[in-house]
Amino acid sequence: MIRISVLYQDSPTNRNNLSSWERATLEHFVIKMNDKEKLFPCIPATIGFTLNQLRYGFLGDPRKLETVGQLADLLKEFTNKSKRFGAYTSLILFFRLTDGMINSYTVNDYEQLFWQQLSTLTSVDGSGWPEDIPTDPHNPIWEFCFHDERYFVYCATPAHEKRQSRHFDTMMLAITPRWVLQTFYQSEVNAKKIKKRIRERLVKYDSIGVHPDLKSYGAEDNYEWRQYFLRDDNTTLKSCPFHAAWNDLNCSHK
Repeated sequence: MIRISVLYQDSPTNRNNLSSWERATLEHFVIKMNDKEKLFPCIPATIGFTLNQLRYGFLGDPRKLETVGQLADLLKEFTNKSKRFGAYTSLILFFRLTDGMINSYTVNDYEQLFWQQLSTLTSVDGSGWPEDIPTDPHNPIWEFCFHDERYFVYCATPAHEKRQSRHFDTMMLAITPRWVLQTFYQSEVNAKKIKKRIRERLVKYDSIGVHPDLKSYGAEDNYEWRQYFLRDDNTTLKSCPFHAAWNDLNCSHK
């Protein structure tokens, strides 16, 4: 059962309405976020989880075009309602993978799927690209936009091993509105302290050092797209595969 345009709010009683795959997937996520010995690095995400301000969606096979439509429906609904959910909200999306994908797909395979999903998503966005956000991902203030909202996008996959902060049992996206991050980091002093704590958690959580692409939004040496999908090593794509040109959507890897 795939839920189209339904935002799920977690509670023990609500889980009875989920399919077995949905329930198992959500329970794995809950275990990851509830782990008190191995603290999940992203502090805003853990706060949103604790306050039950996160919203969840379940999607089909990420290789299929119809899944982009499911993603678009959920993200559009989330965009319209997100400010009702709380100051720490994010949309958590779980893709249903085949056993063959889980057993054979590499980090690079998932990287390609991720950019295909994100690029194709813009083709079904009737709002167009916001005028104040550049369409060139190599501009420091570029970020992914949908339905006239700015978003930070995080991807986790089953293939990540060293970077456990990017590992999950299925392909997962966490999509956070920019206004959530702006509110959370509005105090420069507190922002520095929080970012320091996040990095300290990353060092303990992963068996590899903090990725060099993890920088601050808007900084001259930062490109947001590089943070969306981190590889299991410290390499990165030379150029962004995302294309927002409405008549030339594609996903070319270099």
